[in-house]
Amino acid sequence: MPPPAAVLCGLGTSLPERVVTNRQLIRENDLDSDEQWILQRTGIAARRLAGPHTSTGDLAHAAGQAALDSAAELAGAPLRPDIVLLATTTPDHRCPATAPDVAHLLGLDDIPALDLSAACAGFVYAMTCAQALVTAGLYTHPLIIGAETYSTTLIDPHDRDTAVLFGDGAGAALIRPGAPGEPGALLSQDLGSDGAHAGLIQVPAGGSRLPFGTPGSTPHQYYFSMNGRAVYAHAVRRMTASAHRALERSGWSTDDIEAFISHQANQRIIDAVADRLGVPASRRHGNLREMGNTAAASIPLALADAAAQRLVEPGARTLVTGFGGGLAWGAHTMRFPQARPRSSPPHTGSRTQTDTDRAPT
Repeated sequence: MPPPAAVLCGLGTSLPERVVTNRQLIRENDLDSDEQWILQRTGIAARRLAGPHTSTGDLAHAAGQAALDSAAELAGAPLRPDIVLLATTTPDHRCPATAPDVAHLLGLDDIPALDLSAACAGFVYAMTCAQALVTAGLYTHPLIIGAETYSTTLIDPHDRDTAVLFGDGAGAALIRPGAPGEPGALLSQDLGSDGAHAGLIQVPAGGSRLPFGTPGSTPHQYYFSMNGRAVYAHAVRRMTASAHRALERSGWSTDDIEAFISHQANQRIIDAVADRLGVPASRRHGNLREMGNTAAASIPLALADAAAQRLVEPGARTLVTGFGGGLAWGAHTMRFPQARPRSSPPHTGSRTQTDTDRAPT
């Protein structure tokens, strides 16, 4: 008997309430830039920014619950996750991981939960891990989440090269066993990395290589930095090649792609990859213009947006690809899901230690 396929059966999102346009961002952060220049160079007109009391875990919890609600609606009954995978570069704490807290908030105590760090390629990596767990029969209902709060943790608000790019948000998907031909089925994948170019996308200080307070370190080294020109070249080449390998493993040609969803770093990168694959504009889907680059959250947010607007038919042959720091990249072929996405606002207010967090006296 062949192993089951992994099927995406629920989609959920959570976005900060605050919408910040290019004009607002320039004015509030005193950036030496122009709103039309930002739009033309990046494809971004606005982004959602988290408030001071909204963490990555808050967004992940809300998106995860929305995905569970979406899956329950489709299945006609609640489905309980048996593992949580949280893709993020901006965890609530350096230690411990954020995923166990998210699982706890979802009422999923005692199940495994872990953070997965592959930068902007994180959700593609999480999809592949979830698929492997289901097809191996180790777990039946992985909950995968991409969540980020770059604006409050990694970005220098006065750096025009990075401040204009990033937004905050979370997207989540529930996976279950199923058949490879049904809507939502995850099919072939390709992943890769190249640590030789890790310095192209990096937060230089704050880790064990250059700990906090290291003599000679500068404040700017604790913020996200990127070599934009080199990243563009690597991203286009790596995502295109990875997409070709994933398509070949599925037995699909580029002409078979009915929906293309890329990590939303920059519209020029998305278009360059799609052009090289021969994907027409009508089959490219995303919401970069309104969301900005939400790193590991961008793919589930774009999937949910396309599903909510019914831009893609359930079961359509879909190619997903992502690229980020590491360098890390990947591509995944799938059948477009049937799930109706649910959206949930993040929890507001500052959450401190709960009674169960406190050490015994």
